[in-house]
Amino acid sequence: GYSTMQRINTAMVLGELQCTGCGPELAAQTVQYNLGMRIHGYAVVDFEAFVTAIDAIGGVDLDVPYAIYDYDYPSMNYGYVPFIIEAGLHHLDGETALKYARTRHTDSDFERARRQQLVMMAIREQLLQEDTLMRVIGQSPTLLADLSRDVHTSLSLEEAVSLALYLRDIPLEAIHTGVIDANYISDYTTEDGSAVLLPLRDRLGNLMINTFGIDYAN
Repeated sequence: GYSTMQRINTAMVLGELQCTGCGPELAAQTVQYNLGMRIHGYAVVDFEAFVTAIDAIGGVDLDVPYAIYDYDYPSMNYGYVPFIIEAGLHHLDGETALKYARTRHTDSDFERARRQQLVMMAIREQLLQEDTLMRVIGQSPTLLADLSRDVHTSLSLEEAVSLALYLRDIPLEAIHTGVIDANYISDYTTEDGSAVLLPLRDRLGNLMINTFGIDYAN
């Protein structure tokens, strides 16, 4: 129902203005429209839930490819707090993993997306550790109760557990990732003067196929 060009994250806000809980649905529809990729389910995780979930699995091991010195990292009190991490192997708790996933002042939003994928893969690796996944599943009702205010998902508990078990059996070489970076966008200014990036749809097709497979639209 919205015909104007706006930032993609605006869809979440506009959806919530329509009705409580409609934000994720409108965001999913917006991603589908822009990428031509079918979305079958979603999970919206806020900062508190992210930290809680990482800590619940015992933290994650991450091989940081290069040092980050972000002196403008946003604090939770609308200020700034330095975030510094050296290159090399680190064991990150939830709070530090969140900072690593959010920081972007050292490089760009594109690299931040790649960092977020690294964190997701580190979570997978931690869940594959002996007893970790089963321990988390065993405490899932309590954990979900703790996360209920900070996670919104279209998945039932049974579906989430089934996906977690399925993920355990997927070999690493069968997992493909991609980032919509400078190769797939062009600069654009909206009617209200906001600087945004437009997807180059003629280039996105190959990226979607390489990442999600030939039937990604289904």
